[in-house]
Amino acid sequence: MTTRKPFSAARLVCWLTVMQIAFVVAPVNAQSTSTMQAVAETAHGRLLGVPSQRAPSVNVFKGIPYAAPPVAQGRWQPPAPVASWTGERMADTFGPDCMQQPYPEGSFFYRPARLSSEDCLYLNVWTAAESGDARPVMVWLHGGALTRGSGAIDTYDGARLAQKDVILVTINYRLGVFGYFAHPELVAESPRFSAGNYGILDQIQALKWVQENIAAFGGDPENVTVFGESAGAWSVNFLTASPLANGLFHKAIAQSGARLDPRVELDRQSSAGASAAAAGSQLAEQLGAGDLRELRAIPARDLLDRAADEGFRTDGIVDGWVIPEQPYAMFSQGRQNKVPVLVGFNSEEGTTLGAAATLPDSAGAYEARIRSVYGDLAEMILEVYPADDIRKSTLDNYRDSAFGWNMVTWANLTRNVDESAYLYFFTHRPPGPRAQELGAYHASEIAYVFNNVDTLPNQASAMDHRLGDIMSDYWVNFAHHGVPSAAGQPEWRPYTNAERHYLLLGTQVSAEQDLLPDNWAVFDRVMDRRR
Repeated sequence: MTTRKPFSAARLVCWLTVMQIAFVVAPVNAQSTSTMQAVAETAHGRLLGVPSQRAPSVNVFKGIPYAAPPVAQGRWQPPAPVASWTGERMADTFGPDCMQQPYPEGSFFYRPARLSSEDCLYLNVWTAAESGDARPVMVWLHGGALTRGSGAIDTYDGARLAQKDVILVTINYRLGVFGYFAHPELVAESPRFSAGNYGILDQIQALKWVQENIAAFGGDPENVTVFGESAGAWSVNFLTASPLANGLFHKAIAQSGARLDPRVELDRQSSAGASAAAAGSQLAEQLGAGDLRELRAIPARDLLDRAADEGFRTDGIVDGWVIPEQPYAMFSQGRQNKVPVLVGFNSEEGTTLGAAATLPDSAGAYEARIRSVYGDLAEMILEVYPADDIRKSTLDNYRDSAFGWNMVTWANLTRNVDESAYLYFFTHRPPGPRAQELGAYHASEIAYVFNNVDTLPNQASAMDHRLGDIMSDYWVNFAHHGVPSAAGQPEWRPYTNAERHYLLLGTQVSAEQDLLPDNWAVFDRVMDRRR
C-alpha cells in the first residue's frame, strides 16, 4: 500500500510552474474550494482573476498594469514598460481612473465619481477561454471627449461578449492636460521632437501588451479588433492613421467619432487653430510655471483643476511622429494602416450634447446663425437643413458635421487601402420617459453593442434585449472574420462608392442603400473649405 503525501499549496505552485500552464482555474485557498479563481501567467507575473458576476462562466481580471505609472518625470513622457512582480497579484479590483473632473450632476452622462490618479495605466480582461484557445480579441477604448471616462464603467462589462467567444479588453489612457499637452521644452527633450499625444501612446502601449500577453488568457494576438465610441472612436481613427500602431490590430470599429476634419498641429498655426506647443506655453504662463520642471512639480489635482479653469483643451495633435500628417490627407492617399473597418453613427447624436439646448427662436434667427457659420455656403446648407423645422434641422446639421460626415468619409476612403468598410445608422430609441425627446442619442448604442441593455437608464424591453443580441453578434462576427453577420438577420454588405450599402439598426434591422447623399455632398464642400 502506497502512502500519498499531502498536496500542499507549495507543491501546487511548483506543479503549475513546471507544467508551464498559461491559463487555468484553481482554488483561491486550499482550505476552501467554494470560491474558484482564475490564474493567468503573463510575461510580467502571475495574476489571479475572479468569476464575473454577470456571467460566472466568464473570468475577469481587473486592474492589470500595462505600463509603469506615468508620474514625476514620467508625466508627459511616452509610457514606460511595466515592471514585473513576483508571487501572485490579485486582479479582482479595477485600477484608478485617469485624472479627470466628473461630469456635473445635471449632465445626462453624470455618474458617481471613482478614484482618479496619475497612476492609472491599467487594463481589464474578460475571458471564457480554455487553456490553448486562440480566440479573437476586442480592445475597447472608452469615450468622454478625451477628458473623462474609464474602462471600468458597467456598460463596458465584457462578460456577455466573452460568452460569444471573444476576449474583451478595456483600458484606461491619459486624459486632458495629462494626455494631450504639448510644450516647446517637451519637444526639445523628445528624441523624436514630438509632444502631446501621450494618451494615444498609452493606447499603443496597451496594444503592445495585448500582443505580448493575451495568449495567456486564451486570446489570439494575430486577430485583434480595436473599437471605441466618441473620443474612443477618435482614438481608433488616430490609431488607424499612426504608423506606430501598424500591425498591433487587424480590424477597427468606430462608433460616432473620427478626426478627418482639420487637426491642431504641433508647431505651426493651421486652419484648426494655434499650434499645440503655443497653447502649452500659454497654459504654463497662466499657471505661473517658468519651465517644465515647475510644471511637473504641480500636484496632479491642482494641475487638472487649474487647466480646466483656464479652458485648456486639445486632443490628437499632428506631431510628425505619432500622427505624421493631417489624418484626412493620409487616408485620402491610402497611407493609413491597412485594416477593414466598421463605422457608423446615431440619428440624434446632439440631444444629449447640448445641440438642442440653444435653438434659435425663429426661422429668421436660424437662417442668420447658418449664414454666420457657413458664409457663402449657407444657401447650400439651408437647402438640406431648412428653417421650416428648426429643431430637426439644427440637430441633423450638428449630427452630420460632427459625426456623420466623418464616418461616411472614413468608410469611403477605406477603398484606398483595398479593404472593406461597413457602415451603420443607429436609429433605435432606448426606453425611458424622455425617449421621444432624446431619440437615438449619443452613446445610446453602446449598451446594445456590449449586449448589456440591463445597464440602460430605464428597464429594457424584450425588443431591446433582442437588438442587443443581434448587434453584439454583428460586432463579434466582424472581430472573428472581418465580415459582420448575425444569424437570421440581413446581410450587411460593404460600403463602396458605387454601391453605398449600410445597415439600419432600429426597431427592425434592415439592409439599406445610399444614406443621406445630399448631406455628405454639402459637407464635402464645407470640409474642403475648412482645409
